[in-house]
Amino acid sequence: MVGGREGNFTTGRVADFHCPPGKQQAIFWDGKQPGLGLRVTANGARAYVFQGWLHGRSVRVTIGRPDVWPLETVWSVDKESSRRMEVQRGARQEAARLKAMVDSGINPAHERRARAAAREQEAAAREKDLRRREITVADAWHAYLADRRPYWGERHYLDHLAKAHPGGTAYARRKKKPAMTTAGPLACLMTLPLTSVNAAVIEDWAAREGKSRPASARLAWRLLAVFLRWCAEQPEYTGILPHENPAKTSRSRQSLGRPARKVDVLTREQLAAWFASVQALKNRTVSAALQLMLLTGARPGEVLALRWADINLRWKSLTIRDKVEGERVIPLTPYAWHLLKTLPREKAWVFAARIRAEKSGGRIATPNRYHHEACAAAGIDGLTLHGLRRSFASLTEWLEVPAGVVAQIQGHKPSATAEKHYKVRPLDLLRLHHGRIEAWLLEQAGISFSEEHADAPPVDAAA
Repeated sequence: MVGGREGNFTTGRVADFHCPPGKQQAIFWDGKQPGLGLRVTANGARAYVFQGWLHGRSVRVTIGRPDVWPLETVWSVDKESSRRMEVQRGARQEAARLKAMVDSGINPAHERRARAAAREQEAAAREKDLRRREITVADAWHAYLADRRPYWGERHYLDHLAKAHPGGTAYARRKKKPAMTTAGPLACLMTLPLTSVNAAVIEDWAAREGKSRPASARLAWRLLAVFLRWCAEQPEYTGILPHENPAKTSRSRQSLGRPARKVDVLTREQLAAWFASVQALKNRTVSAALQLMLLTGARPGEVLALRWADINLRWKSLTIRDKVEGERVIPLTPYAWHLLKTLPREKAWVFAARIRAEKSGGRIATPNRYHHEACAAAGIDGLTLHGLRRSFASLTEWLEVPAGVVAQIQGHKPSATAEKHYKVRPLDLLRLHHGRIEAWLLEQAGISFSEEHADAPPVDAAA
């Protein structure tokens, strides 16, 4: 490499510097600014460089090409303030800056790499922030469902799907009218960016939904509040949502209102009419299911989910798949078994459906229509399937059955310390009370039945 001090650089001199023949490159040094040089290669590439000494070693840094870097800083003057402003730094001034760094013990190459890394981090942060701002509520909702589904029951998971369903699909069973499904209460929020979800947005949503479908909106609001709390705990959503849960505001609660207390129950005087109408149903499977809902006080979904494998004839018990504890075991009372043993055992389900069972997995769907027909025939208004569960708990008051026994049969959580930690009731004790309850209900309904009528098969006949 050849080169040397060629006096003070000028624009013309810089343009005239060429690499000598036979050499790969040459560096020419400025006589005005120490450390500033021009490197010229054999193929004509040209670049300003700076070279200094740091800790006894030479340090060389490339500044840039002459067609990009002017030799001197370019200034402009603001007409209003008459202040000079730097338009583009010159190579001499950049070399002076680098020399000051070297004199201070700083390696310019390290500083440049650090600045480049900082720029890359800033660019990555901007890109990440842009991606985060593009995240929609639906994106986070699907991630939430995938994360939490292992800890949920099937009903709870289906509630999340239904409340966020976009609607617009044809009903599978409606042949006369091409009616479409209605969008769930949360569907209108799914398309929004997650960054736009704030208290005002949710309050407006609650005001709209609270007028048209308050009960469904209240459940959707509770699901939404838990979802937003989950988002706030996830690192990928940190800083997107407000610090306070935007769903937990008093205006949202007021717009959705409070649920009315449900009081639909069977009275003692209505038992005879109700049993007579239900037993008169043509669908024997539905008739047995409705009677079992009242006789056990179980949730409708728990009764319909019974399998033959859940019936233990040796210990005369039913295993109920409980939404609270996972499962519970209750007595298989005589009349309940009398109802169940007459049903066909074509499938694993006790209450199996013969047609249109794909959606329910082979069992009968919720028999609301049949129950309404039976109640209408009996002259009973407003009694729901869950009202049968409420009726079981209410009617046991006539027998003064301990509240803890009724709660354990129905699958309610213990409501006191003594119930939770000190009372353990075996199946035989539950059977003592449950048998009394069933016998009393049948007596009030005018049904003549004794345990001999159950005619249970031997143990090895259990499914």
